[in-house]
Amino acid sequence: MDFIDLKTQYRQYKTAIDEAIHEVLDNSNYVMGKQVFSLEETLANYVDAKHCISVASGTDSLLISLMALDIGPGDEVITVPYTWISTAEVIKLVGADVVFVDIEPTTYNIDLKQMEAAITPKTKAIMPVSLFGQMPDYEAINAIANKHGIPVIEDGAQSFGATQNGKKSCGVTTLGCTSFFPAKPFGCYGDGGAIFTSDDALADKCRAVRNHGGLVRHDHRYVGLNGRFDTIQAAVLLAKWPHFDKEVQARQAIGQRYSENLGNCCITPAIADGNTSVYAQYTIRLPNRDAVAASLKEQGIPTAIYYPSSVHQQPAFAYLGYKTGSFPVSEKVGDEVLSLPMHPFLSESDQDTIVAAVKEATLATV
Repeated sequence: MDFIDLKTQYRQYKTAIDEAIHEVLDNSNYVMGKQVFSLEETLANYVDAKHCISVASGTDSLLISLMALDIGPGDEVITVPYTWISTAEVIKLVGADVVFVDIEPTTYNIDLKQMEAAITPKTKAIMPVSLFGQMPDYEAINAIANKHGIPVIEDGAQSFGATQNGKKSCGVTTLGCTSFFPAKPFGCYGDGGAIFTSDDALADKCRAVRNHGGLVRHDHRYVGLNGRFDTIQAAVLLAKWPHFDKEVQARQAIGQRYSENLGNCCITPAIADGNTSVYAQYTIRLPNRDAVAASLKEQGIPTAIYYPSSVHQQPAFAYLGYKTGSFPVSEKVGDEVLSLPMHPFLSESDQDTIVAAVKEATLATV
């Protein structure tokens, strides 16, 4: 059993994917080829943003967004410690100060009350994370940010395809960022990502920054980086695109089925009112997590932990002076969460096997 089954996906779409890749090979336009611009137009329309700027990775999408906003030394950016390290990493890379606030105990997304309390005159951006496939309350976040004149960057690496009150993830903030890492709900066959915005000036600056600071060759208006997206990866995503909505629906059906069957033995994902989730991870929570994981492993069922340590507990961020206990919800959640196999091709038979194994393990390890 696979935790994420990319092989079955490839086999199902193999003809279209192979043809798309070979078209790029035949034309030999490997960097910023026509497929890149076709993908950007397709995804901008999907998200309902004026602009999509494809980039080399999800991490680059966050970094370029900060650079486009001219965030640097002396500035503060608010985010959460319960996330993959890249969210905080990019803030440090531009020289700004990372300001963590804790998460909610139900959705595991940013705690809005603590977020507003953390705002200071130095705050130049808020970067919430749409964790595990669903968005935090961006209507409230945007209202708070607008009151203080602060842009919002959505880290939507795990939530592309999710909605909130009918609006798509990556299309509701100043800048929306996502990842096309292979294991993501919409993944390519390498690294990749995208930035979405409806601000024309920010879009132009993001495009320039991803291309060594210039929109025109040999005219470098900014200090940028090489953050361009490979044409082959864009071609792969275009080949997968006709199937994306079907895959999102499958993820939602599997997530709901898991929750219906596991609710009596563990804490299942809480989907906020008005939200849909793409279940980038299907993550349960239980106090005997490690014992349950060991039991599932013995039965050939893979699991994963996102994230055993919060970012403030990582040695790279020890300089901030946070200690264990600084963010108790993040730390407790990190001790108790367990992600189960989740992908659109997970059969009902495998789902039933997983559910039965979790129930058995939770009873046996109480």
